Amino acid sequence: MLAVYAGYALRHEVVKPGKDLEPYVQAAVDEVEYVTGDVTTKWGAERAKDGHPAAFPLTYVEIGNEDWFDKSGSYDARFAQIAMALRKKYPKLKLITTTPIKVSKEAAPDVLDDHYYKSPAAMFDLVHRYDDAPRGGEKIFVGEWATRSGSPTPNFGDALGDAAWMTGLERNSDLIVMASYAPLLVNVNPGAMQWPTDLIGYDAAKAYGSPSYYAQCLFGAHIGDEVVASDVSGAQERFFTSATVSEKEHVLHLKLVNASNHSQLLSMTIAGAKAGAAKMWTLHAGSFAATNTITEPGAIKPRESALQVNAAAMKHTVPAYTIEVIDVPVNAVPVK
Repeated sequence: MLAVYAGYALRHEVVKPGKDLEPYVQAAVDEVEYVTGDVTTKWGAERAKDGHPAAFPLTYVEIGNEDWFDKSGSYDARFAQIAMALRKKYPKLKLITTTPIKVSKEAAPDVLDDHYYKSPAAMFDLVHRYDDAPRGGEKIFVGEWATRSGSPTPNFGDALGDAAWMTGLERNSDLIVMASYAPLLVNVNPGAMQWPTDLIGYDAAKAYGSPSYYAQCLFGAHIGDEVVASDVSGAQERFFTSATVSEKEHVLHLKLVNASNHSQLLSMTIAGAKAGAAKMWTLHAGSFAATNTITEPGAIKPRESALQVNAAAMKHTVPAYTIEVIDVPVNAVPVK
């Protein structure tokens, strides 16, 4: 993926579409050639001189960034002007808009970039944002998102918000083609931080992962290639789930997030599950405020254990303030 400047800068500085924007349109086309062109092209040759003769793979180009801040109303025209130039030379590229727009069919974007920075409570409320979203138009790229209440790095309440949100990303992965947490790194020395909340903290000698970092690791390391049918009834508020399956390995990946202060007793039926031991990873803390720091980097980390599975009727309790990932071997891939 490549992002190109589209004529808007912060403080509402705008390059007018048309003749004024033409140099930036050409710059965007040149950037794509630099990334993808072979060494016989002008900018592909420059890339080779810079030490990388092989072209990079490129699928997506995002045109601009957070253009909903543009009060001039010019983004539709600026997007269309750049989109048409890119499509003329690179018709296979998928183009990303930074805000909903109205343009011609020829200039229409393939993907919409959504950004979310929320408190834990607001993120819980947002979990089902895409469950009933229309499927006939643009795909979604959640290009910036984070649950933010801890500082300088996320606390466990943020990790619960992140994990809850990621269950929604997984369930709606037919619509959501990409997502990226932001930002990643923060210098925890006094006066060095520019933006809370950041995923990983460091100083000159050490680094540590926040609770949200470990939530991201668990979700990323245990994800299937298909979303499978799942249903939850009777659960308390702030209990969130998703289920995916790795078809080749025949493993069902269950994600369970209990963001409440009460344990959640489950009675689970898992179609096709092999009776025996499943692997479980647990991320738990005693409160939303609990966190990791540069001096206590391992206060909250995932713990691995075994869970006995009975496909017909299985009782399982998820403690309060807990994120669980369970890998269940299955005889056959469950019905989608």
